[in-house]
Amino acid sequence: MQAAAHPPDTDQVGSRRWTRRVAVVAIAGLTLSGFAGGVRWGDRSTALAAEPTWGGIPLVELPMRPADAPAREPSASGRQALVPRSLLVEIPRAMPLTARPGAGPVVGTMPTGSRFYDQPIVAWVLETTPDGRFGRVPVPYAGRDVTGWLRLRGLETATTPIRVVADLSEHRIVVRRGERVLLRAPAATGAPVSPTPPGRYFVTDRVAFPAGGYLGSFAFGISGIQTDLPPGWSGGDQLAIHGTNAPATIGTSASAGCLRVSERVLRRLRPLLRPGTPVVIVA
Repeated sequence: MQAAAHPPDTDQVGSRRWTRRVAVVAIAGLTLSGFAGGVRWGDRSTALAAEPTWGGIPLVELPMRPADAPAREPSASGRQALVPRSLLVEIPRAMPLTARPGAGPVVGTMPTGSRFYDQPIVAWVLETTPDGRFGRVPVPYAGRDVTGWLRLRGLETATTPIRVVADLSEHRIVVRRGERVLLRAPAATGAPVSPTPPGRYFVTDRVAFPAGGYLGSFAFGISGIQTDLPPGWSGGDQLAIHGTNAPATIGTSASAGCLRVSERVLRRLRPLLRPGTPVVIVA
């Protein structure tokens, strides 16, 4: 195991630095069996803006504490503009997710580590209760777009201005910093027998690989799974954004569910996508 090229302990979380490093696999010949994206088969809180959406999915920005206030950057007019940021929380232990804030049936569990690589989980909080005690989060690895409420008391927090939207109809991913587009690039999406499931996810893994493999040189695992795997599929079921050794498939419906991008795009994504970064997939 080797340390990640961009370890998360360089980022501030709450009032302290993260002390846990994300480990990445870089062993020659190893395949990412946990991810469902190779080429094998075919080859409500206060909002910062009124009802923002990503591809039609309603989003709710969070009221920030002074320390987490949206950053300001110059706008086209030369004035300082607010940059919307999403709230992230570090998960120190497995925690129940309930149907209502602090009550109702348990609808899922927020694990402390990712499903296949046990990398530290940082979750995206969609909204908080008015008192800030509970946050609504995507339920990871649920197999459907479902959310639950997480108790936030005592959890370390951070914010990020980075968001990823994958548009399946256009075979494209878009990365934004606030409202500014940083990257727009084509991507391979799920084949007709294994379509990529739409939903709200967040980055759970950052894993490096030797170049030339069917997952390319890097993969960003996300908190979703593929429930419609191709017949005979022997890989894993976790969704990811990763590279490919079949670049001709980029921009088509060809994968087992993951999003494939080029090596050039991977190089652009590596400094941008951290654990917890929101990833929304729309049909």
